[in-house]
Amino acid sequence: METPLRGIRGKNLDLPDETREFARGKMDVVTLDGVTVGRAVFEPGWKWSESVRPIAGTESCEVAHVGYVISGRMQVRMDDGTELDLRPGDAVTIPPGHDAWVLGGEPCVMLDFSGADQYAKSAAGRG
Repeated sequence: METPLRGIRGKNLDLPDETREFARGKMDVVTLDGVTVGRAVFEPGWKWSESVRPIAGTESCEVAHVGYVISGRMQVRMDDGTELDLRPGDAVTIPPGHDAWVLGGEPCVMLDFSGADQYAKSAAGRG
């Protein structure tokens, strides 16, 4: 069931409700009336299977994402082998079952509108 919006509200991601740190990156998270938004900063050398897998405890990322790339580049590889190169300005949906890594020497900064409530948390803790 959807949570009804209770009027205009705003929060600044520079003053997050929560910050989740992981190897070579972090995600700042705010929640407004049941909607969670995350801003992730992935540093050069970040790779999900090396940086977040130890936290998640799954073979690949099992969180679905709806996101927007602000800066930097990222490669996403689905478990079936399909790949997508993300660049600034790209809006993206990424289903569960993927790995990803930063391309190049610039941090990749992304907004996540659907997976931030679960990202970089133990799979056991999400159930």
